[in-house]
Formats: sequence, structure tokens, C-alpha cells
Amino acid sequence: MPLRKLEPSFHERIWGATNLSPWFPDSRSKAGPFPIGEVWFETPEIPLLVKFLFASDKLSVQVHPGDAYARFHHSSPGKTEMWHVLAGQPGAQIAAGFRQPVTGEQARAAALDGTIVDLLEWFDAKPGDTFFIPAGTVHAIGAGLTICEIQQKSDIVFRFYDHGRGRELHLDRALAVSRLEPHPARASSTVSCEHFATDLIEVAGALTLPASERSPLLIVIEGEGQINGQPVHAGEVWQAPAGEAVEIAGQMRLLRTRVP
Repeated sequence: MPLRKLEPSFHERIWGATNLSPWFPDSRSKAGPFPIGEVWFETPEIPLLVKFLFASDKLSVQVHPGDAYARFHHSSPGKTEMWHVLAGQPGAQIAAGFRQPVTGEQARAAALDGTIVDLLEWFDAKPGDTFFIPAGTVHAIGAGLTICEIQQKSDIVFRFYDHGRGRELHLDRALAVSRLEPHPARASSTVSCEHFATDLIEVAGALTLPASERSPLLIVIEGEGQINGQPVHAGEVWQAPAGEAVEIAGQMRLLRTRVP
């Protein structure tokens, strides 16, 4: 299979943004009532989903189940994910895990009255920061952040709290799959788990990536250049061939991710 550019799909979200520059400078919400919050890239050959998230408002407090839950309920896979921060307003934060262990009863009561936001551990989030969020980790994304998310290909979300926006909550299911304890979310730019392995590649000139047994995805998060002679720009995702070296040139930053 030759190098292939993946096509984006744009998804409106209540917390989204109207300005997606410089990644998608010409994109605007055309039909629905909400701005664009997520831009998806996926391919049937790889069980991963790449998203660009544009959060002008805070997201819900939520959790994703793991593979065991998905197998039991015959649903899509669990959802372990990582976030690499592309842009952030001063003071922007993400939440992951609790400041100290809580009981299910405490978590439920806090979700109902909104104080669950205060029980979570909040981390400052600035461009270049990376966070790892395994399935079962209660988490939230604050306002003013643009994030590249790499995740298992799943859309299962259980909400604890939604800031009074009126969307459905899923307290019983959320509590059933959550780890109600602290989580050391901050990670290096290299993240490796059973579902994906991701590293950050800085390009200043030319370099050769050695061949990989599994077809990697190359996510251009900054700058422009060429991959195997094809012009590439920030906001693009390319599927590279398995078993072949990849030639890269230009001035850019890439995330390379693949299934282990």
C-alpha cells in the first residue's frame, strides 16, 4: 500500500470552536446549531482514531469503559486515549483522576451537585504537554484548548457531570467502570501501551524513519514539508506503508502512532 492521505470528518459539539486555524483554516459549521469541536481521521486498516479537539468551552466530566466492559456488552472496544496539547489559553487545564480516593457514594453525590469538579486533580496544560488517559480514568478537558487525541476506535462516553447543559448523564454505568483514585496523567511525548505506541518527531531538514512492521499514522501537528515526496501541512494525517522506510523533509512536528 502506498502512502495515503486520510480525509477528515468534521463534528459539531456544544463546546466547539468557530476558528480552527491554522490546522483547518477554511472549515466552518454549515448546517447544525453547534460549532466544530472534533475533526476525525480514521482508516479501516488501523483500529485507532485520531482527533483534533477544539474546546472553546469546558467538556463534561466523563469516563470511558475498558475492553472487558465492551466484550461483556458486545459493544465497540474500550477507549484508552492520549492527548497532546497543540494550543492553549493561559491557565488552561485538564483533569484526570481524583485528588484522593473517593467512594462510589461520594462520587455519585458530587456528580449530582456539581462538586465532582473540585474532587478531580487538575493539571496545567500548555502546548507540547502530553497526557495519558487509560480507560476507567475519570477526566475532563477545560476551556481554551486545542488537543490532538489518539484513541482506540470507540465512541462510548459515560458522563458524570455536564455543567448544567441538559445532556444525558450515565451515573450507574460511569461508576461501574471508573477508578475512583488519583492518576498520574502527565506523560512524556512518547506514550506506549497495549493499544498504541506514539512518539513525537521534530523535523528540521531531512530524515528517514526506519521501516515499521505495522503501518504507522503520521499526524502533522505543526509546519509543512514532504513525506515520501508528497507535500504535507499541519492538520493532515497520512497512513504510511508497512515494511518500508519513510523519507521526511521540511520544518514540522509530527506525531507517529501505530498499533504495537
